[in-house]
Amino acid sequence: MRNLLFSNKYSAMKFSIGDLILLKRTGEEGHVTAFINQQMLEVEVSGVSFPVHLDDIDHPYLKWFTDKNRKKKTSLPEQLPIEKIKERQQRLAKGAYLSFMPVYKIDEMEEVVDVLKVYLLNEMPVPVKFVYDVQLANKSEFRHEGTLHPFGNIYLHSISYQDMGDQPRFHWQLADTSNDKMGIEDGIVRIRPSKLFEHISQLQQNGEATFSYLLIEDFVPKKKKELPPVYEPQNKAQGFPLVTKKNIEAAKYEVDLHIEQLMPDKKGLSNVEIVRIQIETFMHYLQLAIVHHQERMIVIHGLGKGHLREEVHAILKQTKEVGRFRNEWSGKYGFGATEIFFRY
Repeated sequence: MRNLLFSNKYSAMKFSIGDLILLKRTGEEGHVTAFINQQMLEVEVSGVSFPVHLDDIDHPYLKWFTDKNRKKKTSLPEQLPIEKIKERQQRLAKGAYLSFMPVYKIDEMEEVVDVLKVYLLNEMPVPVKFVYDVQLANKSEFRHEGTLHPFGNIYLHSISYQDMGDQPRFHWQLADTSNDKMGIEDGIVRIRPSKLFEHISQLQQNGEATFSYLLIEDFVPKKKKELPPVYEPQNKAQGFPLVTKKNIEAAKYEVDLHIEQLMPDKKGLSNVEIVRIQIETFMHYLQLAIVHHQERMIVIHGLGKGHLREEVHAILKQTKEVGRFRNEWSGKYGFGATEIFFRY
């Protein structure tokens, strides 16, 4: 029944599953593996599966015929034609992306999402080394690492639509293998069920095959290690002692950024002023933790609309002493805290 439905729906296409195809931009040959919609197919080329538009592929028979006739010519032309270099047409803006492609099945005469295929896309002109790990209930379900050539993509794995309801965490780490002066970028992608439903609905309305999450726009240079500031007495003539690790303020293992914990009275404060106080407090205790060579720290930022959490994570990504951090569910904080692990 499923094959009949798909054949009726896509009978107007000039391709069938298993047909040989030719990628117009690269000249590579492959074959059709699945139908996505009336404008897109999934093809496999050199063992890699990915979605393509119908306008980007053709049957290879004309190329075979042309190549065969070309081989019959014994004399060379007076001047070989110069082939113009065609620029690769990018589907996405420059950067690295984690892309998801829903795969449908027939359930009671209706198409429903069965699994999501996960791809890693490199839309940058540099080779990228990647480490990928998807975790479900704090347990690694799939891990892979390798290198993507410039403007390359790779199919990673499939995950069931049912498992997506448990909000798996897609951990990623990227590095520019052509330039060791660039820093390593990492992070976590997590899709809430309501957001996933919204993505799939938009794909169906727009006739598109995939939705993507931007991981990085580009690599940034490594930051030079900065020594902790040297504290000097305000009046050297009085002989005030230098402020050292032994006599500066003690570091904290747990920092609560709720404004009620920082200000006895917040009346009259605007939202901008509240966030400024919270960020200044966080940076103060972050520097204290680094000066004291603290191994880890927990910052409580709460849930809200997520603005404070995003600001905290942005600062952590720019702090070289931060080895990694995670914002995961815990019985004590829920999703309202981030645990930080330092490296020295």
